[in-house]
Amino acid sequence: MSGFGLVILLIAGILFIVISTAKYKLHPFIALLLTAYAIALLSGVPIADTVKTITTGFGGILAYIGIVIVLGTIIGTILEKTGAAIAMADFVLSKIGRQRPVLAMSIIGYIVSIPVFCDSGFVILSSLKKSLIRQTGKSAVAMSVALATGLYATHTLVPPTPGPIAAAGNLHVDNLGLVILFGLVIALFAAAAGYVYAEWAGKRYRCAQDDLPKLADDEEIQALYKQIPSTLNAFLPIVVPIGLIAFASLLKLLFVGVDNLVLKCFYFIGEPVTALLIGLFFAARLLPEWSKTTLTDWIGQGVKDSGSILIITAAGGALGGVLKASGIGDYLGSVLQGMSLGILVPFIIAAALKTAQGSSTTALVVTSTILYPLLPALGLDSAIGSVLTIMAIGAGAMTVSHANDSFFWVVAEFSEMDVETAYKSQTMATLVQGLVTIVIVAILAWVLL
Repeated sequence: MSGFGLVILLIAGILFIVISTAKYKLHPFIALLLTAYAIALLSGVPIADTVKTITTGFGGILAYIGIVIVLGTIIGTILEKTGAAIAMADFVLSKIGRQRPVLAMSIIGYIVSIPVFCDSGFVILSSLKKSLIRQTGKSAVAMSVALATGLYATHTLVPPTPGPIAAAGNLHVDNLGLVILFGLVIALFAAAAGYVYAEWAGKRYRCAQDDLPKLADDEEIQALYKQIPSTLNAFLPIVVPIGLIAFASLLKLLFVGVDNLVLKCFYFIGEPVTALLIGLFFAARLLPEWSKTTLTDWIGQGVKDSGSILIITAAGGALGGVLKASGIGDYLGSVLQGMSLGILVPFIIAAALKTAQGSSTTALVVTSTILYPLLPALGLDSAIGSVLTIMAIGAGAMTVSHANDSFFWVVAEFSEMDVETAYKSQTMATLVQGLVTIVIVAILAWVLL
């Protein structure tokens, strides 16, 4: 097949994924798998090699990142069930002060969404948000958007959230610590953009929660959680694994070519799988008791929640293997190379997918799958270039959250916003976040590459 024909085939595949998942509600796993088969057979990949190419891509991604996704999801579930997220929120409030509740909501969201899905994070923090609205009289729209955008920033940019981890796997990025470090810094700008827009929107829009009666204390929170963990214990399951991964990555940069037992030990405990397993042990200390409910049901819920992410990620790996074998990447890369779009390419593709089908995780997985064979042509095949590609994809995966995104409805319903207000506040806030984030990523790419 000609190069132009390969591009048409790729575009048709992307359109099929978008239309089948967004309009006809087909599960992304089936959409990705069917697309992989179709592109393999139509692009000229030998029939005898088609199944092997697909299964190798599928299994390769699971081997690289599967355990990490499961462990990260289990930790997030435990933090949610035990009230640890509330403990972290209370700590931030004590440092920021209740006189700046909108800023506090943004920072709380930024921290909590590193291990916890943004949907779950908003739900479990909604009572705290409502309580602060009733105590301070601050705009409910400002509070809701600040929390939502804080959650969204780290959800799309910082491992061990499954989306960024899957993107790192698809782009074959070995240094996950570097992804975490860049993600934490760039997510600060994304959260700040969301906070500024939240303050602006809060002065212009209202929702039903603005009419709540005043409240003297956190009685709603106290009713939900009988015993909230200490601040230190609440933070350890997040801080320890991220710290171990980041420290090991730093040592690898400082001691290139050095080989001794001490470094090997640090590298071992800094491996993402080992670090998150250690984080799980710290999370287990939060369990109120060791019983069937906590050891089977809660952990089982985490495993169950990770299942969908795992199969979508693996199906993305299958599609990536097919794209590499078909030669589409080589041709499209040579075309894009002359257009000088560079770091904007992953952002544009991810933003189109996110806006069309609603899922940030799917946008991260599919875009990273498509981009891997294009990295050399785009000048992004270095270690830093691959990490910045993940950040650009994450920026696109924020842009934008609207009616086809479950998070949009979580924010709207738990904030008691009508749809028009949710579009003007939440949707526009994610647009601002995405644009600010890609500007920061583009500046970093200009300086570092």
